[in-house]
Amino acid sequence: MFLDRVKISIKAGNGGNGSTSFLRNAQTMKGGPDGGEGGNGGNVIFKATRMMNTLYNFRFKKKFVAEDGVAGAKKLQTGATGKDMIIDVPCGTVIIDAATNKIIADLYQDGMTFLALKGGQGGHGNAYYKSSIKQAPSYSQTGEITKMREVILELKTIADVGLVGFPNVGKSTLLSCISNANPKIANYPFTTLYPNLGVCQAKGQTFVVADIPGLIEGASEGQGLGHYFLKHVERVRLIIHLIDVSESDGRDFIEDYYKINCELEKYSKELAKTPQIVAFSKVDLIDADTLKQRKKLFKEKTGIDVLEISGATFKGVEELKALTVEKLSKIEIKPPLEIEEHDFDKKEINSIEITREDDGTFVVSGGKIDNFIRGVILSDTISFAYFQTRLQDMGIIDMLKERGLKNGDSVKIKDFVFEYME
Repeated sequence: MFLDRVKISIKAGNGGNGSTSFLRNAQTMKGGPDGGEGGNGGNVIFKATRMMNTLYNFRFKKKFVAEDGVAGAKKLQTGATGKDMIIDVPCGTVIIDAATNKIIADLYQDGMTFLALKGGQGGHGNAYYKSSIKQAPSYSQTGEITKMREVILELKTIADVGLVGFPNVGKSTLLSCISNANPKIANYPFTTLYPNLGVCQAKGQTFVVADIPGLIEGASEGQGLGHYFLKHVERVRLIIHLIDVSESDGRDFIEDYYKINCELEKYSKELAKTPQIVAFSKVDLIDADTLKQRKKLFKEKTGIDVLEISGATFKGVEELKALTVEKLSKIEIKPPLEIEEHDFDKKEINSIEITREDDGTFVVSGGKIDNFIRGVILSDTISFAYFQTRLQDMGIIDMLKERGLKNGDSVKIKDFVFEYME
């Protein structure tokens, strides 16, 4: 099954908790704090590989979570860093932030990587908090908790050449003639239901050809099947535009040419500027005089010289391959997509939100709270005093009073619930 667009969930590893420990051994009964740092969580990394050509692997597995960091330990031992989650994707995969629909990465080359999410920071051990006035801190810091995020993976096929045309004009047959591909071939419309890739050799050079499912009029607005795959010709450097000159399906061959180009332009102005080789297909189905007349008429109407191709007899195949190599040698590789700067992994550390539960309890949350609360241990007198002072300094008490906070009201911050008293 061909799959070229999928939404998945990703999450970096949580940071490991810092350790609260004091040196104890036969020689030292009352040693100082020796709690180690927690390890950082693992990262989420996307990696492009040419060993894949579809997103089928994501059909069933849609959640990817990196390993959490390990907690710190006594004797100043730092916890191990969590293992990274490396997600392989096909070359040509574009990664989109599902929340904003903005492109955040374009992995167009084999081996390219993108660091999507950084692992949570490990918490400090109690040794970190030792100072001249805090000789024996009995608290440590918890690791940073990361959040699940959603991204859309969209595959834009990497190929040098794209075969386009109406359904049943002979694209799949031509691909089988000029490359190592073995596409499904039948004499009915929409035989090709997904792009087929083939590697072609000519004049000592190789190039990749993509057979794009047949387009019809209105494809750029969602008609037929081909519209769904127009994105797969966005990256090609050259288009081979096949036209059924035999008119075996009852269409006018000149109108076919203009209609397909119209759909390409409606989809993308840049795509419409891509150089083309125009070829008449199925030339074996009409006599020589009719072919000569139609070729002359096409030149008069469009000003374009066309090649004559027959997949059945292999007529013109070698000429087409040679011309393709010649044209590709003069066309630069298309640059990657322009990506607007967008901090997908931005940590929200300044937000404060106040809500009330049904029983009247005030609930304080937000990124600023998440970051602040990691270093608070309410069971520790010094830490609790620091907690109270910081609530005042951060303006949270004033914000609560504006929302109606009075003596005796309950306030909840994360898992901590306390009664407010002036």
